[in-house]
Amino acid sequence: MVKIVGIAGSLRPQSYSHLALQAASRRITALGAQMEILDLRQMQLPFCSGEKEYPDYPDVDKLRNAVSRADGLILSTPEYHGSASGVIKNALDLMSFDQLSDKVTGLISVLGGQSNSNALNDLRVIMRWVHAWVIPEQIAIGQAWTAFGKDGKIVDEKLSQRFDQFAESLVNNTAKLRNVA
Repeated sequence: MVKIVGIAGSLRPQSYSHLALQAASRRITALGAQMEILDLRQMQLPFCSGEKEYPDYPDVDKLRNAVSRADGLILSTPEYHGSASGVIKNALDLMSFDQLSDKVTGLISVLGGQSNSNALNDLRVIMRWVHAWVIPEQIAIGQAWTAFGKDGKIVDEKLSQRFDQFAESLVNNTAKLRNVA
């Protein structure tokens, strides 16, 4: 069974990045894959200082172990000042090739303004650098406050279909590239 770990790079309580990750997660599990969301809002992670170990921060090991066990990843980030959030970058920096290499990865970004792909492009470069496999399907949600209903579900049918295609691609490509039955 394909195992996917999702990480949202936002610490906001009412985060659109988390809503987008949950929307993807529902679709991933509907396809029969196992999904685990690591909520960075609930974890105590230090700023990366380049150390191999962070003994005062057991959540670093929790993050590393969960990603190590996964076949694939979903990274969901707000776009701040034209790039991925520092929160997601720091979480990735706390890991190494040991955790991230060969992970099949799907990317999602949310913005308050018009949709663009700066954060997605930056994450794609980071993941390529650590030898991960980023799927070609990606999701950029502009004007995020209009994308979700009060129930947290996606309101636009075309966007919902893109999430379906994203989930299908992530599960199928993860199974192929990681040789998971």
